[in-house]
Amino acid sequence: MNTINGHGAEAPARARAEEGLWFLPLGGTGEIGMNFYLYGVDGRWLIVDFGIAFGDDSTPGIDVILPDPGFVEARSEAIEGLVLTHAHEDHLGALAYLWPRLGCPVYATPFTAAFLRLKLRDTDFGDRVEIREVPLGGSVELGPFALEFVSMTHSVPEPNALAIRTRYGTVVHSGDWKLDPDPMIGETADVERLRALGDAGVLALVCDSTNVFEPGTSGSEADVRDTLVRLIGEQENRVAVTCFASNVARLQSIAEAAHANGRHCALVGRSLWRIHEAARQTGYLNPPEPFVSEHDAGFLPRDKVVMVCTGSQGEPRAALTKIARDDHPHIVLEEGDTVIYSAREIPGNEKAIGRVHNALVGLGIKLITPRDAPVHVSGHPARDELIEMYQLLRPRIAVPMHGERRHLEAHADLAEQCQVPDTIVPEDGTMIRLAPGEPDIVGYVPAGRLALDGKRVIDLQGDTMRERHRMIWNGAAVATLILDGRGRLAGDPQIALMGLEEGETLDEARSLVIERVRKEVGRLSADRLVDDDAVREAARVAVRRAMKDFHGKRPATEVHLVRL
Repeated sequence: MNTINGHGAEAPARARAEEGLWFLPLGGTGEIGMNFYLYGVDGRWLIVDFGIAFGDDSTPGIDVILPDPGFVEARSEAIEGLVLTHAHEDHLGALAYLWPRLGCPVYATPFTAAFLRLKLRDTDFGDRVEIREVPLGGSVELGPFALEFVSMTHSVPEPNALAIRTRYGTVVHSGDWKLDPDPMIGETADVERLRALGDAGVLALVCDSTNVFEPGTSGSEADVRDTLVRLIGEQENRVAVTCFASNVARLQSIAEAAHANGRHCALVGRSLWRIHEAARQTGYLNPPEPFVSEHDAGFLPRDKVVMVCTGSQGEPRAALTKIARDDHPHIVLEEGDTVIYSAREIPGNEKAIGRVHNALVGLGIKLITPRDAPVHVSGHPARDELIEMYQLLRPRIAVPMHGERRHLEAHADLAEQCQVPDTIVPEDGTMIRLAPGEPDIVGYVPAGRLALDGKRVIDLQGDTMRERHRMIWNGAAVATLILDGRGRLAGDPQIALMGLEEGETLDEARSLVIERVRKEVGRLSADRLVDDDAVREAARVAVRRAMKDFHGKRPATEVHLVRL
């Protein structure tokens, strides 16, 4: 057996528009989220998923992180289409920001298409996106790619694995999946179709790695519903349940549990209503009674309401976070109320979730998490389900995806135990030749990161973020200099120091900076005094050195120059 590892390489890509079958992940390997995958055949490209990730403490001011589509954008005339496996933000969210850079048609099954249309309503280009619906279990031919959608189970309706047939062989791209015997919403996974694909021969399986460390199976949604019925029945006051907004099966379970205990169920959070609309349009959500609005929920007796809230990952603008801060316009939780966390912690979100937990506990609210009761089952396959997938498909090549580095390596080890002849552990930007010949990593392409900063998209590694980090760690200073007609200072420089000093020390620091700036500018020769850049640089250096001496830090410094 042969394992090819792409960790840490820096070589430039050698792949050309030559004959062959290629796989190129540009998001979703080495991380959980931001899935963005390319398949190439003889110079033509197929995109699978185009998702987002969310910002954290390392990306101040950034809520949404996007993969950089530059590689395929430069080859836009060779794009056959963009295929979506399912309706999760980390698989389709980037379309709402970056679709114009690709401009290609989008292929999706009905629920995913309905959800995408709702998201695109908030853009100024949504009416230009060509969305082509593919029926469940349907097929479509896109240039050299013949695609078959294979129904799976997950935490959202209509998750699909893709059987991608090419003249070099068949690749199965798993998407997000599990094998749930009682999923509550939709059908069970089409195991017989997977077995038939395996019998026909599978060249490669590109497969979800999220739960590779979890033994056994991931559990069934029906078990969560039964637990919620019991737990809600044990509570005396308000109950709030937080979960992933896209988990339609969980919304159904919560609604049924509320109804079973004589309570009304309310949706609190915009994204929940968006999912509700898409699910109702496609027939996937059938609550025992209509959901209550967050405005009306506030008027219901405490023992007659269950509220489903966004914010399971501690998102700062989500409903539960606002409630915990006592900052929500309609909903209040009080001592004696209960919050049920019906979701897993995504790695990296622990601090944000912990802050919300502490705020809720500070209000006297009871918390129930998956550590306390079985109130969540994952939408991703545990080890026994992964083993079954390998037994069904029997691929020649295993390519782990959708996981951090430790997940991918463990998945590769599991594939070897399942007697897969070749495994390739990629990272974002790894150009992999799957066929013809032996599979191999042939090079690397840039796999950058973009970020939504307010209303604009910026380079996450660009000057804006570098300057923002400098200001966070070292503060900022602005010096305004007014020069007379001879190029001499017309008065003391005006100094603003942000994030550095306060009170009396602020005045001391300003005095020192003014003294140093006057001294350094005064040393400039006559010919340099008429050079704006020279004056600015002298003042900038003076500010930074003065603050280093006074405070121990060199702030990000801007100098404004005015000549009379």
